Amino acid sequence: MISTRGRYALRVMLDLMENGTDGKYIPLKEIAMRQGFSQKYLEGIMARLSKAGLVDAIHGKGGGYRLNRSPDEYSVAEILVQTEGSLAPVACLGAGAEPCDRAMECRTLPVWDKLNILINDYLLSVTLDQLTDHRA
Repeated sequence: MISTRGRYALRVMLDLMENGTDGKYIPLKEIAMRQGFSQKYLEGIMARLSKAGLVDAIHGKGGGYRLNRSPDEYSVAEILVQTEGSLAPVACLGAGAEPCDRAMECRTLPVWDKLNILINDYLLSVTLDQLTDHRA
């Protein structure tokens, strides 16, 4: 399940896309007000997105955040992985998961493996700009 953090990260990225025209930096306070969530919570999300190189940040007066690529160059998967860590449907398929002792005899593993592939392929195929025109 995608957490609130992941859902908010997508909303923030859309907000930056729609309001950050001409490369202008958008203050955190403005984003929080438009999106209706806590500025403090948003700070944590933006720190992750900035550290991952998905947004540019300037601190201080006149500062804020902006996208550093074209919206069609951001996949939903890329954004969610930075906030969720893993999109795997079960723990044993998550990034860095310990090998399961039962993997060889696990009759359900093929189902989870296929679901993992479907989820990742789909989310990789959806770009930020597609979310605004309902092409996703």
